[in-house]
Amino acid sequence: MDVFWRGRKVLITGHTGFVGSWFALTLIRQGAAVYGYALRPDTEPSLYSLGGIDQLLTDNYGDVQDLDDLKKTIFQSEPEVIFHLAAQPLVRRSYADPVSTFATNVMGTVNLLESVRRCPSVRAVVVATTDKVYENREWIWGYRENERLGGRDPYSASKACAELATHAYSESFFPAGRYKEHGVAVATARAGNIIGGGDWSEDRLVPDCLQALQQGSEMTLRHPHATRPWQHVLAPVEGYMRLAECLYKEGPAYGGAWNFGPDDRDVQTVGHVAERLRQLWGAGEGLLKLNMGKPGWPEAQALKLDSSKAAIRLGWRPRWDLHKALLKTVEWHKAYLQGANVAELCLRQIAEYEEGEAR
Repeated sequence: MDVFWRGRKVLITGHTGFVGSWFALTLIRQGAAVYGYALRPDTEPSLYSLGGIDQLLTDNYGDVQDLDDLKKTIFQSEPEVIFHLAAQPLVRRSYADPVSTFATNVMGTVNLLESVRRCPSVRAVVVATTDKVYENREWIWGYRENERLGGRDPYSASKACAELATHAYSESFFPAGRYKEHGVAVATARAGNIIGGGDWSEDRLVPDCLQALQQGSEMTLRHPHATRPWQHVLAPVEGYMRLAECLYKEGPAYGGAWNFGPDDRDVQTVGHVAERLRQLWGAGEGLLKLNMGKPGWPEAQALKLDSSKAAIRLGWRPRWDLHKALLKTVEWHKAYLQGANVAELCLRQIAEYEEGEAR
């Protein structure tokens, strides 16, 4: 366990979501004093509710679009480190509701940074965006942090805007040259496709596959040949925590953008992941049919990150490869269906992950 987090006051926005719940449990296990700010869970069931996570931290329900309420919560919590995870995270939902997507992902980030500007306790901020912030050129190489930002869909574009807003605040209000005055270091974190137990989000491959396997129903894929950088949720959680610790200790030398993605071998097609899930679940070949569905809204076909910067400067690499990540996800859901204690189940997997060797 990392002694840095013991007793450290940390605020997570979006703590009631899938990633936020795993993040909160990991920090709590490290001994941090965790505060949360988010909307109530938007899925039923939800990992946050099933795990009783609200009993393990200081809970605050609110919307990051509400500057006054967010600022009040941050001032009352007096966090030293903030992880900004609150977002509208779904590509297809962003097509249905682009206005809300931009409001949450862009102005929510601006409100968070404006609150930080006014709060003297904050030392380090990690703003989570996405691997989809890059101008997608459908090439086979991994995108590096200095590649051009873009976004063809509202979700991707809103996250690219959040990157620009964060950069503007960093340069304007938290510049490296005046670090001794303001004492705040800010970074953005761009993670690949995140999977793991307890995700019931809509329109996501792994939750949809697991539901189909559980029900014995057919699964239709929109883009079976599209490739994505798949990784277990605990991989970026560890990466963000390492980044935040370096920001706290070393300041703006660790500011800017950071990629957190898997090794190239784990950049696999949607069809490959669905088939591996079927095999790990133990279902027959005819149960999960990988048919091409109607494409619907356009989505990127090829996506890969170059995470060399995190590997070299943070010593970070995912401890579990794709096979292990899928295996642990299936194990989690089978244990949940058999009535396992959800918080204990998550904490056991966190311990297993921390004990693993970085690949």
